[in-house]
Amino acid sequence: QVQLVEFGGGLVQAGDSLRLSCTASGRTFRGLVMGWFRQAPGKEREFVGRVLQSGDTACYADSVKGRFTVSRDNARNTVYLQMNSLQQEDTAVYYCAADFTPRPCDVGREARYFASWGQGTQVTVSS
Repeated sequence: QVQLVEFGGGLVQAGDSLRLSCTASGRTFRGLVMGWFRQAPGKEREFVGRVLQSGDTACYADSVKGRFTVSRDNARNTVYLQMNSLQQEDTAVYYCAADFTPRPCDVGREARYFASWGQGTQVTVSS
């Protein structure tokens, strides 16, 4: 089992940047595939991005590609989501999640493969 805690949400204006962090405990962090998901009011949870254990081979949802970056610091047991050029459509609760198996991007973006989840952090983008 792994425990995940997100930090860094808040209220920003359109065009701003924000960085979310997620710290893991309870299991060797470098063995985990780490992902970010989000859920807007009235919508289903959707994949944002994920990074493999080594920090390589990140993949992203089309809606955030080129604006968001997922990275990790294995020495700090932390995964980051750098969000640039934020838009109102990015308003959501953001969750980090851990998968124990590396998978290709087309499969590895499915929420059902992520066994552990954080509590979520709210990101609100105003116009």
